[in-house]
Amino acid sequence: MKNAGELTVHEAITLLESGKCSSSELVTDLLAVIRERDKDICAYVSVDEQSALAQAKAADAARSGGVQGKLLGIPIAVKDVLNVAGQPCTCGSRILDGYVSPYDATVISRLRAEGAIFLGRTNMDEFAMGSTTENSAFKVTRNPVNPKFVPGGSSGGSAAAVAGDEAIAALGTDTGGSIRQPAAFCGCVGLKPSYGRVSRYGLTAFASSLDQVGPICKNVRDAALILEVIAGQDRMDSTSVDIPLAACGPALRKDLCGVTLGLPREYFVKGMDSDVEKRIMEAVETCRELGAEIVDVNLPHTDYAVATYYIIATAEASANLARFDGVRYGRRVDGSDPLDMYRRTRAQGFGMEVKRRIILGTYVLSSGYYDAYYITAQKVRALIRADFEKVFDRCYALLAPVAPTPAYEIGEKVNDPLQMYLGDILTIPANLAGICGLSVPCGFAGNGLPVGLQVLGPAFKEERVLHVGHAFERARAEKAGAA
Repeated sequence: MKNAGELTVHEAITLLESGKCSSSELVTDLLAVIRERDKDICAYVSVDEQSALAQAKAADAARSGGVQGKLLGIPIAVKDVLNVAGQPCTCGSRILDGYVSPYDATVISRLRAEGAIFLGRTNMDEFAMGSTTENSAFKVTRNPVNPKFVPGGSSGGSAAAVAGDEAIAALGTDTGGSIRQPAAFCGCVGLKPSYGRVSRYGLTAFASSLDQVGPICKNVRDAALILEVIAGQDRMDSTSVDIPLAACGPALRKDLCGVTLGLPREYFVKGMDSDVEKRIMEAVETCRELGAEIVDVNLPHTDYAVATYYIIATAEASANLARFDGVRYGRRVDGSDPLDMYRRTRAQGFGMEVKRRIILGTYVLSSGYYDAYYITAQKVRALIRADFEKVFDRCYALLAPVAPTPAYEIGEKVNDPLQMYLGDILTIPANLAGICGLSVPCGFAGNGLPVGLQVLGPAFKEERVLHVGHAFERARAEKAGAA
């Protein structure tokens, strides 16, 4: 058997179903890998070994008793922004240090119902605000390909755990690229479902109209399986939509015959790393060889996406994070009166990036600026959505880079937030439009760091991005095998 962390979800399922491995053996092996490697990668904030082993023992007993589940006995890592009953949920912040969740998020409930095991909590940028996982209050996660480099963010811990073989699969969240970008930087697969496809109940909100939960996996097939489990309308989340998910299995075809794929000119930005552009164009050519017709398309309002996002996202963050006041839950710092207590709690509990975004969000929502900034941003958001709707009338899906550069060194951009924000220019538009997106590895840059191909599809057409991603993934693997 491979090292447990090297297994895909489907490989692990096959071993469990054949009796060649028990869930207890799988989890024990994985915990040993984490103890050995995580001191260097720092992917996890916490690992509850006793709970994971107890869950594995229960899964083995259920299997021997004839119980079935799509993920029975499969260990999954969870980004530390999703509530799992009995586990901490710090969101990478001191203000929630010591908080233990009393309930399961809906995605956790759905995974639990199919027999999944919750292994541990992965590190993240505080309240999902960041692109490098350097903004965590607890530790800096490192890229498993080269520990001198960032893993991306804010789901950097989840991506590093999967790419570093410390997890078979993980959950992340994507508000402006926080699944796709770290997946690209670390060399694994990351899926951002359409807004409303997956329930946000139990997800600690950053920007409620942008946040979405999705899987980070070793291949596209695994991402499709996990999506099938977590997707669906939820009465606890009024923004979840009752649109059935098309069967993902039949969509995972090997060719792209009869498919038209768009190449947005605006996504090949000035200053893009030349190696990134080469890898993407090689991937485009592979898709052409698989039978796809490649056409140039325009998304004219892309240039406004970053400014629009950082108005809407910060405004929603300002409102959502008002609940962390030292009264209801989380950390409290005593003060001379309630107002002083609020100020001290938030000043000591939040990090600099979170404070920066709260202040910016409060400003754009303030009297005299609300119409000029927030309302204008919402109008531009509608134009960005309309751009996508127009090109999807013509195209099955779009191909683009995930990020204009590969991963950069730890500390390189931490003191220049504007440059870090601009790095999200290619992932943000999908969140503003509410469409689905997939990151698939497509090679390496000159510095040896991975490059990700981004596949974008219409809202609630995840089967399309999974189809394109799977076909490309297979073709690339076959080429590598032939070489």
